[in-house]
Amino acid sequence: MKVAPYRGRDGHDEGPGEVTGPDPGLGPDFPRAVLHHLGTGVLIMDTSGRIVYANPWAERLLGRSAAEMTGRDAHDLLHRRADGSRLPHERCMLRAPLRTSFAEQGSQEFFERADGTVMPIIWSTTPLLRAGRQEGLILVFGDFSLYRAAEQRMTAHTAALERLTGRLNLLADVSSVLMSAVDAVDRMRRLLRLLVPALGDWAAVTLWADPYGTPEHIAVRSAARPGRARQLEGPLRLSPRSATAVVRLMQAEEPVLLTSNEVRDPSAPLAPVEGQLFERLGGQCAVVVPLSARRKHYGMLTVGRTGDPPAPNDAEVRLLSDIGRRVGLVLDNTRLYREQRNVAETLQRQLLSPLPQVDHIRMAARYLPAQSAMEVGGDWYDAFLLRDGVVAVVIGDVVGHDLTAAAHMAEVRNMLRALAWDHQRPPSLIMSRLDEAVTYTSDAPMATLVFARIEGPEGGPWRLNWVNAGHPPPLLVTREGHTRFLTGGHGPLIGLSAALHLGLTWPDMDEQLPPEGTLVFYTDGLVESRGRPIDAGMAKLRHHAAVLARRLRDATVDDFCDQLLQRVRPSEDDAALLAVRLPPRGAGAPGDPRPEPPPQAPYSPAAPDRAAPGSAQEDAPVTDPTHALRPE
Repeated sequence: MKVAPYRGRDGHDEGPGEVTGPDPGLGPDFPRAVLHHLGTGVLIMDTSGRIVYANPWAERLLGRSAAEMTGRDAHDLLHRRADGSRLPHERCMLRAPLRTSFAEQGSQEFFERADGTVMPIIWSTTPLLRAGRQEGLILVFGDFSLYRAAEQRMTAHTAALERLTGRLNLLADVSSVLMSAVDAVDRMRRLLRLLVPALGDWAAVTLWADPYGTPEHIAVRSAARPGRARQLEGPLRLSPRSATAVVRLMQAEEPVLLTSNEVRDPSAPLAPVEGQLFERLGGQCAVVVPLSARRKHYGMLTVGRTGDPPAPNDAEVRLLSDIGRRVGLVLDNTRLYREQRNVAETLQRQLLSPLPQVDHIRMAARYLPAQSAMEVGGDWYDAFLLRDGVVAVVIGDVVGHDLTAAAHMAEVRNMLRALAWDHQRPPSLIMSRLDEAVTYTSDAPMATLVFARIEGPEGGPWRLNWVNAGHPPPLLVTREGHTRFLTGGHGPLIGLSAALHLGLTWPDMDEQLPPEGTLVFYTDGLVESRGRPIDAGMAKLRHHAAVLARRLRDATVDDFCDQLLQRVRPSEDDAALLAVRLPPRGAGAPGDPRPEPPPQAPYSPAAPDRAAPGSAQEDAPVTDPTHALRPE
């Protein structure tokens, strides 16, 4: 026999339904053989709803043998409500094809197993027709709980992936905030905006700035009580007992769960720190995460819950722990940078020499570190008196922009000072000796510099005697604003001629200096950048120097330097500037009735702290980087 198509509700053929005579190609038992091995439950019922066939899969699902089910009313035997109670015949959806001749399917019905348990089923019924006459129906069903379990697992996996994605996105946002170029307080406030209300109803960051200070709530945030949260920010006054408890909490290796009962008692050690947070912001518990890195302890992050359930789960605690480690690393990197910068500033103040005051000559100097590097580099200025009474002036640049370049610069500077004191003149001889000394006694790289002697009797006239070792030429500016570069005296860079056995020399140059004129010595960082060639930078320097010479005739040379830097605006590279202002003709000569000009800036003369003009901070405190930042 073969199964002919059956009609659906719309009259279209929807699949096999009518059983006809034997097919010559298939045996008469072929349909039952197919149903026998089908991997789902199959029941065949007659027109009265009695079971006439059950395949082995149906036997397995229902826990009943085919013999037990054959001849029994399928609805009475199997069909139940979800609670196991019986269902009236007229409510039976499975028998609908017997009344309508249409196929039906669904997933909201239940069968009772032999052991009395109820099984949700996913099912489909098809009318069974022979020669156009209905002779029963075929019911195909499966255990829907398996589908539900798979769906639940998929839902759970999807939810877990969404939670993981949310945590990863939060960590990415936290990292972005922590690496932002803002001050520590603003950085912590932005961090708390990410954590509240994502991980808690309120949060606070408490830091201990130094071993002898007090802890401080530098940032507090509450979703429900923002005003109260802001009022809690500020330093905390702790007793020795409370301070010890706070330090112990900061030194914990893992997050600590605190309840309000543990800290609300005024006598509790942590009450001054955590108790006020619970009291003012509410909640039953909070997670306290230590902020530590590289055995340094900086403070703690507290995240409180006021809702139900109040306590965070393990995944949230691990996430907060990870955030705490990231915050600790950022705080530790900030500490290391601060210490390194402090050491660099100290070195800078030692390397940038105070300027001497010679008769009526006035000097001013400025040093600008590269914006993207440390506070020191290879650029330097120098001015000192020689034993013959002449003032020596130097501007130079050693290759490099870091502490190594600064150390090499100090070598070259000190060599030049010693040679200038010993040989005095001519400048070309001093350059030759310096080139040999750098080549054979130092590992310093090449350097450019201008070495000049300002000579003349008291009251003038003054002359400039100089050599130039590959450095930008000095700029001479008259009182009236006329300018020109002193381009003579050029020779090779220091560290080149002797190293390559070239036998090159530096020609000595001599120039009469006008009264009240200004000599401007500078390094290439003042006039050159990636977006501006050095020729354009030198033209800009010359223009602004001329304008300022006319506008600031009665101002000090310090004013001239400051306004010149504001106009030129050097960037990228470090830059040094040294300006020498000559007195009027006859100033300082015997019998000169004119008063002395104002003294140089008070930080220019040599002083015990060697605070140099232009350094990043005058008299900056120097801390010992090896000193512990937290009390033990």
